[in-house]
Amino acid sequence: MVKKIEAIIFDLGGVFIHIDYLATIRAFEKIGFTNASLLYSQSEQAELFQQYEIGAISTAHFINKLIPHSNKVISPNQVVQAWNAMIGEFEQNSIDVLKQLQGKVRVFMLSNTNELHLDLVLREWHKVESKPMDFYFEKVHVSHEFGMRKPHPETFLSVCNQHNLIPEKTLFIDDSIQHIEGAQKAGLQTVHLTSIYDLPAVISTLHDKLKQRT
Repeated sequence: MVKKIEAIIFDLGGVFIHIDYLATIRAFEKIGFTNASLLYSQSEQAELFQQYEIGAISTAHFINKLIPHSNKVISPNQVVQAWNAMIGEFEQNSIDVLKQLQGKVRVFMLSNTNELHLDLVLREWHKVESKPMDFYFEKVHVSHEFGMRKPHPETFLSVCNQHNLIPEKTLFIDDSIQHIEGAQKAGLQTVHLTSIYDLPAVISTLHDKLKQRT
């Protein structure tokens, strides 16, 4: 029997905003990174990227560590542009889902991201929305501020503990299967979103399972 859903934790990239990981790989290759596909990918990241995404190193340190990987003379700004190449536009239909959920269920975000990406994401957000992003979420958890990353089960449990969420009555929606598996290990209900365009239909099917807020 499916339990009622008292809260939804959303991922960010691939759920609300378009992400193209290959765009960053191609951009790095264009500025002289011969091993860009090995250096960074969606499912497996080098230690440098992991450290940056949990806030263990600064943006300046991150950029300075990347520059020597190029076989060209490049500037910090070129590294930033390549790193940000993956960030696309927000999907309006996904944002509309957030508006529909207002007052119906507790809503959170949990995203593996970093300072550079978040700055760009927020600029993209303000192109399509007048209200700030955190208006639609009870709390936005981003890994570089949170100090923890998906897919580690303890990351999901930490979010649940902070907000008094029952994992079995909490739904996690993400486009990366390794994050879905981590959430499942933590006891959460999950939906693996294989297309950003599917979010409205997914939420529509959950209507009867959502526990209305009081």
